[in-house]
Amino acid sequence: VQLQASGGGLVQAGGSRRLSCVVSGRISHIDGVAWYRQPPGKQRELVASITRSGDTIYTDSVKGRFTISRNNARNTVYLLMDSLKPEDTAAYYCNAGVNGMPYWGKGTLVTVSS
Repeated sequence: VQLQASGGGLVQAGGSRRLSCVVSGRISHIDGVAWYRQPPGKQRELVASITRSGDTIYTDSVKGRFTISRNNARNTVYLLMDSLKPEDTAAYYCNAGVNGMPYWGKGTLVTVSS
């Protein structure tokens, strides 16, 4: 099982970016999926999560700006980030429960310039 995150890059403050996380390999089922981020010099933190049925949770700092969604048929989870701020600059990681086991993808870097 592999998780491939993509979509990072440089964006101006106020702009938008969409991250994707594709799960591949021998997949029986994918349970909850989450996006985490790790700003430079700081600890990794939960950004948003989504259950298989679509229930979502967001950390307070991104509520109203970020939207997590998933396409179960494509084994893909998205994170749409709007109204980006410099403090959103971080490496973003996806985490998924696959076949009852947790997996992490490699990070994708988002840099928001002021």
